Amino acid sequence: MTDTYEPPKVWKWEAASGGQFANINRPVAGATHEKELPVGEHPFQLYSLATPNGVKVTMLFEELLAAGHDAEYDAWLIRINEGDQFGSGFVEVNPNSKIPALMDRSGDAPLRVFESASIMLHLAEKFGAFIPGGHARTEMMNWLFWQMGSAPYLGGGFGHFYAYAPEKWEYPINRFAMEAKRQLDVLDRHLADNEWMAGSYSIADMAIWAWYGQLALGRLYSAAEFLDVESYEHVQRWAKTIDARPATLRGRMVNRTFGEPELQLHERHSAADFDTKTQDKIAPEE
Repeated sequence: MTDTYEPPKVWKWEAASGGQFANINRPVAGATHEKELPVGEHPFQLYSLATPNGVKVTMLFEELLAAGHDAEYDAWLIRINEGDQFGSGFVEVNPNSKIPALMDRSGDAPLRVFESASIMLHLAEKFGAFIPGGHARTEMMNWLFWQMGSAPYLGGGFGHFYAYAPEKWEYPINRFAMEAKRQLDVLDRHLADNEWMAGSYSIADMAIWAWYGQLALGRLYSAAEFLDVESYEHVQRWAKTIDARPATLRGRMVNRTFGEPELQLHERHSAADFDTKTQDKIAPEE
């Protein structure tokens, strides 16, 4: 970075600001077009994409179902690169236009739930599962909200400048790589003395794994070697243990539109879809 940037007195938006997501980033909220959301037959209607924030919630749904809870759900694909999150129906569910968003239709009136941690807490409390009691509950909440506060540095910070920015700039990459490694060290130190984040397997583990577990397993930003993720041995143990859970694999597949076709289930409306509707088993989309 050789040129010095002098910020203007008043910032103004330039639509062509560059970057992989320039076409969907804007400084105002609200809908850009009218579009109703589809509604399936199950009590829970999820509108999402298999980013780490989306994977958190589908992991939980699949764990709830595996544990025998009546948590059947429809998962509808929101293509954020195409601006689906700015449709009027989606904005009604989440005024912040971010995935995931959930409509809970299991009660007397539909209830909207947005922000991934809010959705996870809502479901865990509703079913009394993957959320401990007593002091462990507070510890679980500590780590759940640690993830919510830390992941923007990992995704919006490190991931953006390392993988998505139009040019490679040393200062921001170094700044956010340092923070990503500090966060991995926080986890590694905790997991050196703990099997799980808070006593037993909980929504905190799922939420953190979707970001940091996948990073440790080499699935985010092609940055495993750059960040030397193998050196965090306790994170590796924990990440691989969660990765081996069948519900984790199913959760990763739901609303996935990238990677191996056999791991892509664009929409999920029943458990049978995992066997019959992955992209390797259906005709290519036109």
